[in-house]
Amino acid sequence: MNTIFIGGSRHVSRLPSEVKKRLDNVVASGHQVIVGDANGADKAVQKHLMDAHYDRVVVFCSGNTPRNNLGSWQIHHVDAPKSAKGFQFYAAKDREMARKADFGLMIWDGKSPGTVLNVLRLVRAGKISVLFNVPEKAALNIKSSDQWEAFLARCSAQLRIDVKERATPEEWVGDRTESQPSLLDPISQPPSQTPVQPNAMPFDEAVTMLNKALASGDAATIMNTLGGIARDRGMSQVARDTGLARESLYRSLDAGGNPEFATILKVFSSIGLRLEAKVGADGALRVPAET
Repeated sequence: MNTIFIGGSRHVSRLPSEVKKRLDNVVASGHQVIVGDANGADKAVQKHLMDAHYDRVVVFCSGNTPRNNLGSWQIHHVDAPKSAKGFQFYAAKDREMARKADFGLMIWDGKSPGTVLNVLRLVRAGKISVLFNVPEKAALNIKSSDQWEAFLARCSAQLRIDVKERATPEEWVGDRTESQPSLLDPISQPPSQTPVQPNAMPFDEAVTMLNKALASGDAATIMNTLGGIARDRGMSQVARDTGLARESLYRSLDAGGNPEFATILKVFSSIGLRLEAKVGADGALRVPAET
């Protein structure tokens, strides 16, 4: 008998027929199921197992009371760090399930970083995970770090940023990105006084990702990417370098931020980058006609 960690995205409230068949196989094989207590995929999995009158289920929850336990199964309480809030509070149970499981089945909405992060946790523990992409109706077996890297390389830059921000240094390994012509030139290396975080993306990869964001022309993507690099380099140091409040920088350097251009230049300088103008693809610099 194996222990199967079954989880998924909160936006998945109905299980595809392919996932139901996999759950039925788990039941027929008599495997132990461990599942979370969240709404969405967790609740839908609980409903399917309850309807099957399956009793080899343990519900994991962070804190004392599960949000959902439809089958009144055994509860495994996981103590989250006292300082943990929001996602990090509930991530405590996910880490524990990944540790106890032999295999994983993740039901993904194609967007959720939390579901993808659970795949990473299983991979880091040397365990096979099946990631079922609900929108694409496709299952992907991820058995090794190389397969994880190949999967992550196909994901959007924003998803990679989100997964990396939620992962611990032990869980994360930066994705490999091909070098491309630069819209930015690094000033050799990041300033030596900036305390780079232990799970920070390599500097050249960070530059490549920021170049892609700039080339997209999307302000939200640019701010979110720049903010991620600043956090990697140490937001407290960036705040000291720029003379701005750390809380203000966090608000400015996210997808909804709208900082002044002077602030952006200060952040670039602090993390060891400079802007460089280049002629656009459609020709020479436009000069207004004289009137």
